[in-house]
Amino acid sequence: MFPALKGGQLSLLNQKQIAQVHEATIEILEEVGIKVKSEKAREIFAQGGAAVEGEIVKISASMLEAAIKSAPSKVILYGQEEKNDLHLEKNRTHLGTGGTVLYALDLDKGKKRKTNTHDVRDIARMVDYLDNVSFYVINTYPTDVPDEAADVNRFYWALTNTTKHVMGGMYTMEGLKNAIKIAETIAGSSQKLRERPFVSFITLMVSPLVMDGLYTDFLIEVAGKGLPLAIPSEPLNGATSPVTLAGTIAINNAESLAGIVLAQLVNPGTPVLFGSTSSIMDMSQGFYVAGCIESAMVNAGLAQMAQYYELPMYGTAGMSDSKTNDSQAGYESALTAMTVALAGCNYIHDAVGLLEMCQVFSYEKMVTDNEIIGNIFRVMQGIEVNEDTLAVARIKEVGPAGHFLADPHTVKYVRKEFFFPRVSDRRTRIAWEEAGCPETKDRAHGMVRDILAVHKPAPVSPGLKVRIREEFPEIKGEEV
Repeated sequence: MFPALKGGQLSLLNQKQIAQVHEATIEILEEVGIKVKSEKAREIFAQGGAAVEGEIVKISASMLEAAIKSAPSKVILYGQEEKNDLHLEKNRTHLGTGGTVLYALDLDKGKKRKTNTHDVRDIARMVDYLDNVSFYVINTYPTDVPDEAADVNRFYWALTNTTKHVMGGMYTMEGLKNAIKIAETIAGSSQKLRERPFVSFITLMVSPLVMDGLYTDFLIEVAGKGLPLAIPSEPLNGATSPVTLAGTIAINNAESLAGIVLAQLVNPGTPVLFGSTSSIMDMSQGFYVAGCIESAMVNAGLAQMAQYYELPMYGTAGMSDSKTNDSQAGYESALTAMTVALAGCNYIHDAVGLLEMCQVFSYEKMVTDNEIIGNIFRVMQGIEVNEDTLAVARIKEVGPAGHFLADPHTVKYVRKEFFFPRVSDRRTRIAWEEAGCPETKDRAHGMVRDILAVHKPAPVSPGLKVRIREEFPEIKGEEV
């Protein structure tokens, strides 16, 4: 099982406010309703007791309560190796990749370029190596293949290059079915995949209060197969949701819960993640931004709502609006990831590698984000206070003007008390200058080069890869 620490140290909402958000959510679902563009979904809602008027579906409090009770409070997202299993419940927190970008910063030239199948492959390899990155939400779109082949390429290159859990969004129904088929082939059978689902899928609610036809049909397909499913909403504060943080939390809450109701009507007990990809519109410029602290606050508030409903949560944090891996990228990523992690969100995606309003991926930022997450985990670990850690006996023995450098107590605790960075430079200025004055981006670049040169995970045998690629000739790109 992949190690996880517990959040919940940060509570932006008190119990009265949580109740107010819940009451507002019921009012929205019962009186405003959701516009459902899938005919199949409207039929399922009607059969489940919802009031359906044209495309508008109104969900009662009793229906919502039944769905929340039906959905598992604990969801296990498996890895292809047991050590990478993620147990999502209560306030256990993991962070990983996310988003779907069309551009990356080229490792050789440092310039923005279109993403390709090799990026899907190499990011999987990086995720597999980095110790604080818990999962791989496929975060690039391969522009070197036709759109109709995107799904099969994304999931093939992800699943064959990391043993950590893989999650992704879909673009066509055929692509979704083929991605599931590839995962079943790797697992050994459809039954084995359902016993240990090392792949999961994302559907998306459209703000304000819309279920898109295609994505809702994806939801029905995945839920029908009993595979794990994240159901986030993506309100844009001040544009597609109220400008107030509370209003955005309420509409996000209603939208994600409506999707969970549908999933439970399709297949009671479907493992679902309550979700948010909420952010804000920069009101001075009129477009989406990703690194804002208010986005983290909304996601932190929704983490509390998820805990109130006893549902695992898929949330968003750790991105930056900077165009390069600079100090802005560092502080925006650290502040937002720390906020949402301390709120106890279970599955924080987008937290690794994203720049420029989530439009561009940076390999170097993957390495620095891994270090940011390590620091966050150290804070979440807290301060252990007991007789031994207080060390009064050792203080008495060492006494005034002594030192603890060679003390057995220091040897015992030094590695568990301190986080040891690999990107940060803690050398003296003289030593740093003698090394050529490397900046953070230079050190990160070197680490990426080293990882990609050496780390070659092989979760899938060469023979099985050949078999899959023969069945799906639309898979392009070279194996490592």
